Amino acid sequence: MYVSHLTLHNFRSYASADVPLEAGVTAFIGRNGQGKTNLVEAIDYLSRLASHRVATDAPLVKAGCDQAIVRAAVVRDGRTAVLEVELNPGKTNRARVNKSPLAKSRDLVGLVRTVVFSPEDLTLVKGDPSDRRKFLDDLLVLRTPRLAGVRADYDRILRQRNSLLKTAGAARRGSTSQESALSTLGAWDSHLVHAGSELLSHRLALVEALAPYVGKAYATVARGASREDAAIDYRPSFDLGQHDPAALAEAFHAELERRRGDELDRGISLVGPHRDELLLSLGLAPEAGGQRLPVKGYASHGESWSFALALRLASYDLLRSDGDDPILILDDVFAELDTERRAQLAELVAGAEQVLVTAAVADDVPAVLAGVRYAVAGGEVTRV
Repeated sequence: MYVSHLTLHNFRSYASADVPLEAGVTAFIGRNGQGKTNLVEAIDYLSRLASHRVATDAPLVKAGCDQAIVRAAVVRDGRTAVLEVELNPGKTNRARVNKSPLAKSRDLVGLVRTVVFSPEDLTLVKGDPSDRRKFLDDLLVLRTPRLAGVRADYDRILRQRNSLLKTAGAARRGSTSQESALSTLGAWDSHLVHAGSELLSHRLALVEALAPYVGKAYATVARGASREDAAIDYRPSFDLGQHDPAALAEAFHAELERRRGDELDRGISLVGPHRDELLLSLGLAPEAGGQRLPVKGYASHGESWSFALALRLASYDLLRSDGDDPILILDDVFAELDTERRAQLAELVAGAEQVLVTAAVADDVPAVLAGVRYAVAGGEVTRV
């Protein structure tokens, strides 16, 4: 799979851009602020309908414009499809495939797959649990696109339930009718359990599938490490018991009932996938006495970067095992790495079907990633 052409209208800094691409390595070289990352961000957006840089669509639309369009010709198994998304901040986005409208824009998700390496990846290790949950869910959706709907449903239900918890909590203090609020809350409990159990079941399966790839990738990028040194584990917000969907739903519902008083007191949902954590750990012996320790707080800067790279490489390998070669995007990542990790990463990704690289200076791109190069400056993208 690779993108053979990218077209932008009013996306980020570009009023318009038409960039022919090909399989293999393409590097976009330009000083910071010239728009090189905007190009690869657009391709990644088509993959997930989300940016790896910002949380909302509004910053993706050129200042002073109401709408942006990203269009890409994607080649897969010798056939070309033109994917297009129309970004309308504050309104409904629209998507098309070969000019035919899709019923929902999220039906576009998964038709092109990307794995992005960026300086922000360090937050996967050092950031909040929400960063690691997002990492899991983004990968889930790429592998099983219909889960985009489950994820959206869960977020919507959670917002509604939190609102009801605030109302019901106020009712307990005598400001509103408690009976009505609690009755409505019970119905939303069922909705939360239904969507949350499905999301949780798929997350557990994903972590189990991803774990061996993480160990392998860490051993590759961390000098002297073995596959057993790095581990990932899923820590849920309640005792799961059995992992089959019915048992998960039963345990989820029981925990909601058990924590009802706490949730009413605090006016927020305390149980569910939104409270879970992806644990990252390293065997840091001998200091650790042979025990694993969490990467966050214990690992060095270099070990943290190696783990972040391992998570991305593991994602790539897992997606490849599904039968597709994802598009690899290396967004200003080489400037953040030491010479050894830079060379190791370049060697590992050089054989991918398509690699898109951004760098401030050409010398930051390792020689093994020699390929097509574009200069990006002043809104112009020029092949060199």
